[in-house]
Amino acid sequence: MSVNEIHLTVVGRIGSEPDFKEIGQVPHLSFRLASTPRQFDKVLGRFVEKTTSWLQVECWRYLAQNAFDSTRIGQPVIVSGKLRTHEWTDDKGEQRSRLVLEAFTIGHDLNRGTATFSKSAPRGEHAVAEVTATPFPADEYPVAPLPLSAEAA
Repeated sequence: MSVNEIHLTVVGRIGSEPDFKEIGQVPHLSFRLASTPRQFDKVLGRFVEKTTSWLQVECWRYLAQNAFDSTRIGQPVIVSGKLRTHEWTDDKGEQRSRLVLEAFTIGHDLNRGTATFSKSAPRGEHAVAEVTATPFPADEYPVAPLPLSAEAA
C-alpha cells in the first residue's frame, strides 16, 4: 500500500456488461458500477432514490477471471479497492481523465439475495497444491482419557 492512496468500498449494481480481455496474457475485467443512495422522505412517507453515481471498475488476474465467471449486468455487488485517476490524450489531442476504482475484492451483496461459493481450481505454475487436513491429526495429538473427578487424578 502506498502513502495517500484512497481506499473505497462501494455498494451498487453492475451497470454494464463486464468486459473481459487479456492484456499481455494477464486477465483484465472492467465494468461500470452504479450506486444509487436511498433516503427516507418524511413528507412522502417513503424512501426516494437520489442521483446515481457511476464509477469505472477494473480488476486484474484471478479476481478478473472469477468476477467474469460470477457476475452479470444488474447484479448487486460490493466492490473494495483503490481510487485512481486514469489520464489519456484523445484523438483530438485533448487531455482527458476519469476516476477508476481498481478492485481488490468484489462480492455479491447478500442483503439483496443469496449466493453459492465454489472454490476455483489452482491456476498456473505458482499454484499451490490443495491440501486436505483434519483438525486434529491422530499422529500429532494422541487422545488420552481425561479424569472426570478429583479422585481419578
